Amino acid sequence: MSRKRSASSSRWLAEHEKDLHVQRARELGYRSRAVFKLEEIQRKDQILKAGMTVVDLGAAPGGWSQMARPLLGKNGTLIALDILPMAPLKDVTFIQGDFRDTACLQAVEAALKGRCSLDLVMSDMAPNVSGIGVADQAAAIYLNELAMDFAQQHLRPKGSLLMKVFDGDGFDGLRQAIRARFASVTVRKPTASRPRSRELYLLARNFNGV
Repeated sequence: MSRKRSASSSRWLAEHEKDLHVQRARELGYRSRAVFKLEEIQRKDQILKAGMTVVDLGAAPGGWSQMARPLLGKNGTLIALDILPMAPLKDVTFIQGDFRDTACLQAVEAALKGRCSLDLVMSDMAPNVSGIGVADQAAAIYLNELAMDFAQQHLRPKGSLLMKVFDGDGFDGLRQAIRARFASVTVRKPTASRPRSRELYLLARNFNGV
């Protein structure tokens, strides 16, 4: 016998079904409402361009990759990574695994086919929420630090990093650490992010190669 949903999960599901961005994503054939967050950032900042080589961390179910890949054109490359499975997308190389693992990084390098650096690292990763605010924020900052480390190792000079963050303990320190490695860091709050959410996006540009 299946368990009944908790009151909080039932409320979330009801809100999710009424969400206009969820409904619009379904109408347009997008895999997730997250597409509209990246779409707004792209309109403002033009981070995706033809011919770029991009890695999408925490890609499943594939909304960001789905939106980004056509903008890269025939000479662009997009590699998507996630621990979770993801249905195939045309011209997107998907690697299932933990990007901290050596085997996963070797798979990324193989997919790059000799190209040594990336133009853009995107990360929409978020931890599984426990409901314990301090623990959830610490887990989010940890993922941010992993994404930043990955970017430092794989970005070309002048490359960019876009990643999801959550306002709270550790956020200011994280932003300062990123500012030490990039010429500019901008905070974005797309309209598709729910107003009550602490979710933000940091866009760091012009990696200094350090």
